[in-house]
Amino acid sequence: MKQVIQSLNNGETKLSEHPMPTLRPGVLLIQTVNTVVSVGTEKMLVDFGKSNYLKKAQQQPEKVKQVIDKVRTDGLQPTINAVRTKLDQPIALGYSNAGIVIAVGKDVKNFNVGDRVISNGSHAEVVSVPENLCAKIPDGVSYDEAAFTVISSIGLQGIRLAEPTLGETVVVTGLGLIGLLTVQLLKAHGCNVIASDFDQRKVDLAKSFGADAVNVGTGIDIVDYVNMKTKGRGADAVLITASTQSSDPISQAARMSRQRGRIILVGVTGLELNRSEFYEKELSFQVSCSYGPGRYDLNYEEKGQDYPIGFVRWTEQRNFEAILDMMSDKKLDVSPLITHRYKFNNAVDAYSTLSEDKNTIGIVLEYESQEIDIEASRSVTLNSHTTSIEGIPTIGIIGAGNFTNQTLLPAMNRQTVKKHTIVSSGGMTSVHVGQKYDFERASTEANHVFKEPAINVVFITTRHNSHAQYVKEGLSNQKHVFVEKPLCLTRAELEEIKEIEHDKILMVGFNRRFAPHVIKMKELLATVSQPKSVLITVNAGAIPADHWTQDLDVGGGRIIGEGCHFIDLARHLVGHKITGVQAMKMDTPGEEQFEDKVVMQFSFEDGSIASIQYLANGDKAFPKERVEVFAGNKVLSLDNFKTLTGHGWSGFSRYRTRTQDKGHANGIKAFLDGIKEGESPIPLEEIFEVTEATFDVVDQIRG
Repeated sequence: MKQVIQSLNNGETKLSEHPMPTLRPGVLLIQTVNTVVSVGTEKMLVDFGKSNYLKKAQQQPEKVKQVIDKVRTDGLQPTINAVRTKLDQPIALGYSNAGIVIAVGKDVKNFNVGDRVISNGSHAEVVSVPENLCAKIPDGVSYDEAAFTVISSIGLQGIRLAEPTLGETVVVTGLGLIGLLTVQLLKAHGCNVIASDFDQRKVDLAKSFGADAVNVGTGIDIVDYVNMKTKGRGADAVLITASTQSSDPISQAARMSRQRGRIILVGVTGLELNRSEFYEKELSFQVSCSYGPGRYDLNYEEKGQDYPIGFVRWTEQRNFEAILDMMSDKKLDVSPLITHRYKFNNAVDAYSTLSEDKNTIGIVLEYESQEIDIEASRSVTLNSHTTSIEGIPTIGIIGAGNFTNQTLLPAMNRQTVKKHTIVSSGGMTSVHVGQKYDFERASTEANHVFKEPAINVVFITTRHNSHAQYVKEGLSNQKHVFVEKPLCLTRAELEEIKEIEHDKILMVGFNRRFAPHVIKMKELLATVSQPKSVLITVNAGAIPADHWTQDLDVGGGRIIGEGCHFIDLARHLVGHKITGVQAMKMDTPGEEQFEDKVVMQFSFEDGSIASIQYLANGDKAFPKERVEVFAGNKVLSLDNFKTLTGHGWSGFSRYRTRTQDKGHANGIKAFLDGIKEGESPIPLEEIFEVTEATFDVVDQIRG
């Protein structure tokens, strides 16, 4: 399956061969017939990719602040590596797609195989799209017309926010593709439309759609023109569909608006507002968000939870349907907007046109009709097959996200292994990461790892709710398994894992016990016979409420998802079984409550105690992790896995590493060495014990 991707690092756009996306619950697999290139958004992405690092930073000052914060807490080199990895990741281009449904996932209610549909799928031969981001194409609407639906909905959402009424005067500033579509939609609303642009061809098109359009490049003052046309009253509403760094369109909109007029920003402009221009007229200003209500809401888009029509009349899906109805009724004509057509195999040429031809308005990509074998298309070969070598681990990885790309595989590159298959749900990241790290095969099917006889070691780095099932699959197929924390999300899953009979090594990614500083701490603590007091402070930082790790069904919450690391670290430093657990959570009245401000206390078989403070309400400038151990009138203090300081130790005062080292590389080496030696670097009983203790904490804070 081919797909158009772009590198944010150098701006290169290419057609890449990827495996078929996974058919997940609630999604459709759609074979694409036509897509439309967004002249605004996609050109902006291409231009951003081609710019140098300085210009990239100037365009994203909020990202620069994040980088500076990361340098302060993690150090310079880890930050540079993270930025380079992020920019190295490809992005899928395109979001206005028309095609035929070839498969439907579990829980899909309103679509069937064979339906003609539009979606916000990318430029790819097959796309996987959630049900609420699709709509059926009416009879009489062609695929190339329907492919404009999602782009048209961006203009429609701006109109809905402006709430125009019959006979009102609405100004459209900027006559690119969305602007010209917006003009037609406003005329269909019964509005008087005044439109402006610097391109005479686009102005003429707007006139053909019934707008009073002017070329401001000829010296016409649009503010004076609008005031003249409205008898001095000003426009009822202004929709800005331009793309510019200047704030002039905002100022012009304010000056051409009537008292209490409405200004809607659909495009991208500078946002330096002049208070007096808005204050004196009591103007309303609003930024329109994409296709409409539901956009970026995971419950709506990913989980299929629709908004009740009695409360939210126009969702993004219902906006799609409205656009298609207008096309069916011949009230929206996109054919004059198509300036270029390209066969999909020549898509890269389309992006050259996008960058070089200023007359470009609408580019339609045309896909060849072909029979698709879904199962056979779920993997692609990246490198020629080589024979497995006796005694050398042959690796399969399920999950190709940031942890795999930034941490796991760079560490694995230092070991002698054979990389066989890497799996991701969409296929794009598995191909990118697989090519980068010399895998034989990229896939979207986990069984290509579990059922592959050549693979004897499985790494699992997917979302947390899949861990237990994948661990069971791996062990049941007699493969060694490394699962990035957590092991599982529930006690029932833990019991199912315990029941599997196997002679393989199961390891959870409790990497901190393998950090060089912690190894030194264990060495020093081995000379102390008295019980220990362990204090661990985690300045975890807040994460968005809608992040998947906060979803208890998907991520398990932050204690199960990350807090388990520090429970394991305390258990490792003490070296004795946990005998007691107490925990409490801080709740802030009036705020949504999460498991991210928790104090945990543990007692151990030898009389040792540990206190872990996992807190998301601190400042980023403070070190993220601090570990202190008091024992035998001595103290060890580890600051953010960079500096270990000793007090009262004979012959030891300080151990410092140049960069932060949380033990990932050592942990992966220990796992692979353990496979060769037949002994797990973390006893299985300890993994189960720490997992049980984590559940004990969660049970208490959840009441």
